[in-house]
Order: sequence, then structure tokens, then C-alpha cells
Amino acid sequence: MRNIKLVIEYDGTNYLGWQRQPQGATVQEVLENALEKITKQQAIVSGSGRTDSGVHAIAQVANFKTRSKMTPLQFQKSLNSLLPKDIVIKEAEEADLDFHPQFDAKSKTYLYRILNRHYPSALQRDRAWLIPDSLNLFQMKKAAELLLGQHDFRAFARSKRSAKTTVRRVLGVSLERKADSVFEFEIESTGFLKGMVRLIVGALVQVGKGKITSEDFRRILESGERTPFVRSAPPSGLFLKEVKY
Repeated sequence: MRNIKLVIEYDGTNYLGWQRQPQGATVQEVLENALEKITKQQAIVSGSGRTDSGVHAIAQVANFKTRSKMTPLQFQKSLNSLLPKDIVIKEAEEADLDFHPQFDAKSKTYLYRILNRHYPSALQRDRAWLIPDSLNLFQMKKAAELLLGQHDFRAFARSKRSAKTTVRRVLGVSLERKADSVFEFEIESTGFLKGMVRLIVGALVQVGKGKITSEDFRRILESGERTPFVRSAPPSGLFLKEVKY
């Protein structure tokens, strides 16, 4: 038995997320079906995390176990020839038999893109959140920096029941203005709660609009209480950027 590690890029627009669902296409299902065609054996592909419907990945990490004698490069080429154009295998390599992309991960980094201008983009319509209102980047950065360190993020959890604890450690945050009126928010953590990044971004946008202050953001974080200002950002702007081991 061999363990093959994959690094995958995908546009999540046409998928109901990573994990297999009873109805509707998912990235995991498409990959498993392609592998079954290649190896003539049923394959189980495990990912580093379950991206939601419409969320993208720059470098999702996954693995599968196989008795096939194909090389990692052959797997990469064969999969890319069968997969739809919105899923691409960037890397394939042999891994230790006990490697698991989720349980062995030390941290993950998510990227969220905001398009801050008064007109939409034909090319970025499914890859950024269009906000026509003026945003105060300085105040948003002040609020974002409050996320650093270990906190109870229950105010930014879509569901508290799916996690043993809502405490997470944030290792890094950044919020920068890029070209073409794009803001890019990045957050690295040892773990994320369901919906956490999108809820954080939604609250940061409220800071940027002047609806709440950075101190209000701090109080929300420390109290753990969801308020009307903690609103989920759309999935289209979110990317799983990196997984570290």
C-alpha cells in the first residue's frame, strides 16, 4: 500500500464544497471518481479541510492510498487529463503511510478578497466580494490585529456544536490594499471553526464602513456574543491559500 499526497487548486463556484454530499457535485467526489477510472479501484481522498460551497483553494492538500504502481507524476498527469478545468493537481508526491493532511497540519492560511469599487468585475465576479461603499482600511487593520493570539472565537462560529472547543490560536493576520481596488485579508491559524473566516471578514467590513469601531470589534471577540454586525461574508471571496506541516 502507498500513500500519495496531492496539492490541489480549484475554483469552488460549481461545487457544494469539498466533502461528498448526497446531492450535488463536490471536489472530493470528482477526484475520487477520476481516481477510480485511473486505478480501477475505489479510492478515498481525504483533504486538509472541508471548504464550503463556492469557496476556492489555491493549495488544498489531500491524500489517497493505493496499490497502483503508477508514479506520482503519472498520477498528476492522468488526473489533470480527466478532471474538469476548474480542478487542477499542482503537485503529487509519495508520503509516509501514516501521513494525514488534516491531522498532521500545523496551520492553515485563508485569503479573502474584497473588491472595493462602485462597479462589478466580469473577471472577478466569483472570486471577490464587491463592496461599493467606502472602506476605512486603517480601522479594519486595527480590528484585524486584535485577532492575533489565542482567543475563544465562539462569536465567529457558525456552529458551536461541531467543535470540542471554540478556542483557536491565530498566528498571523494581514490586510492590504492591492491593485485594481482589491483588499486582501489573510489569516493563519492552527485551526478554524466552521464559517469563522467569513464571519470575521463580515465584521471587519462593518468596521470599515464605520458601523462599529475597532473597540466594538474587540468587545464582540471578548464577549463571544454574536451581534447583528457579525454577518457572514459571501463564499466567493474565500480561498484556502496554504497548509503547513
